[in-house]
Amino acid sequence: MAGEKATRGGVVYALIREDIFQGVLRPGQRLRLVELAQRFSVSQSVVREALTRLSEQGLVHAAPQQGFRVVTVSLEDLNELTEARVEIETLVLRRAIERGSLRWEADVVAAHHHLAGVTAVRPDGTLNSEWFTIHERFHQRLLDACGNARLLAAALSLRDAATLYRRWSRPVGHDTQRDVAAEHQELVDSVLRRDADGAAELLARHIDRTSQALRAVIEKDPATVE
Repeated sequence: MAGEKATRGGVVYALIREDIFQGVLRPGQRLRLVELAQRFSVSQSVVREALTRLSEQGLVHAAPQQGFRVVTVSLEDLNELTEARVEIETLVLRRAIERGSLRWEADVVAAHHHLAGVTAVRPDGTLNSEWFTIHERFHQRLLDACGNARLLAAALSLRDAATLYRRWSRPVGHDTQRDVAAEHQELVDSVLRRDADGAAELLARHIDRTSQALRAVIEKDPATVE
């Protein structure tokens, strides 16, 4: 029985987590145990355990006597995180271009080829979680050859912190004028030319465009802000 409950809890956790990333559950939205239990045909205790796990990951906010809510976004935090990512990731990318081997170039090309073969949005309009995983792998490959484990760890830590913002930038604040695939191709082309200045500029723009989509939503809808 305990194993069955754990399995149900894992399924509910995964479903709610994906609904948050998809924007189905919006920033600041209250998560009612009764409604979620009915929706997933499980007990409220199973839902509570799933929400507690999500709160530990920073996706859900739990407050005494107030229950659970999807986390809100902070314009100040987004701006600071974007600035930090631009500074650190572009520095690490420059080092990778300076120090990377031909094997590194091949790894970057392979990661980009994999990414180009997967769509971010499914035919039904929902986000494809697989794309985000492959997208992260591509960006890590760009940085892998920097030759400084501490700098690489700092850059990847900042990318992890920005996961929720990146995921929400599509369902919540998607920019229909943006061609993300073209941005990735330009990055790869600059890397293969060993154009550190050009690649750093493209990466900085790439990072900021993701943030811009959410800035517009945050400024328009105060309910999403902490």
